[in-house]
Amino acid sequence: MTGQQVQELTVLTVGQVAESFGVTVRTLHHYDEIGLLSPSERSAAGYRLYTDEDLTRLQHVVVYRRLGFPLEQISELLDGGTGAAVVEHLHRQRAAVMSRLEEMRDLVTAIDRALEQEMTGNKLTDDEMRELFGDAFDDNYAEEAEQRWGDTDAWQQSQRRTARYTRSDWEHIKAEQDASNAAFVAAMEAGQPADSVAAMDAAEASRRTIERWFYDITPDFHRNLGDMYLQDPRFTKTYEDIRPGLAQFVRDAIHANADRADNASS
Repeated sequence: MTGQQVQELTVLTVGQVAESFGVTVRTLHHYDEIGLLSPSERSAAGYRLYTDEDLTRLQHVVVYRRLGFPLEQISELLDGGTGAAVVEHLHRQRAAVMSRLEEMRDLVTAIDRALEQEMTGNKLTDDEMRELFGDAFDDNYAEEAEQRWGDTDAWQQSQRRTARYTRSDWEHIKAEQDASNAAFVAAMEAGQPADSVAAMDAAEASRRTIERWFYDITPDFHRNLGDMYLQDPRFTKTYEDIRPGLAQFVRDAIHANADRADNASS
């Protein structure tokens, strides 16, 4: 290509491109060195010149970088396209940006709720939690639970959820727990066995409360909690204070409900 033809093209120098796209000259040199974006033309003096096609490719690189893609993956995405590569990349980038926007909206909502709690005093203190849940709430036990389960996904999910709960949320949780316990007691007093429909439905309601407010829990995993209600004296006492024999009944009903779920899925 002659010097005259180069002059007829819309071309930019490295400095002009760096200023236009908000990147550094050093970054553009690096992209050239690794073959991610090499300028198509050179001036008579040997300086790099970027054509419109080069700038379109750089636009994709910049967007993908802002979305967190590594350079190697960006190279694969750009070099593996078809004739409609530009449109495909724009669609892909738009979908990725929209996904990030949804994440950011959720984050803003969480921050706003946290601000509201701090500014209005809706976040419950330990004394208020103890007043609401009685002996079932023990801040020392909470510390022990964190040491025991702090590395689990369930614990971390529970912490993320409960961190934004207001007093109204905790009151709803308490009401649901009380309703489940009342259903267990009603089944016992009616002479229903732990594997009766009434008892299993109470166990399922209890499981759904945990899943709705704290963390994802399958009926099978719920068995572990049922066993703990007998293994840990503090849990046992909580149920025995409601009605003698309730801890064993709840444990057996949870196991029966998990068996029901297994049979339904087989």
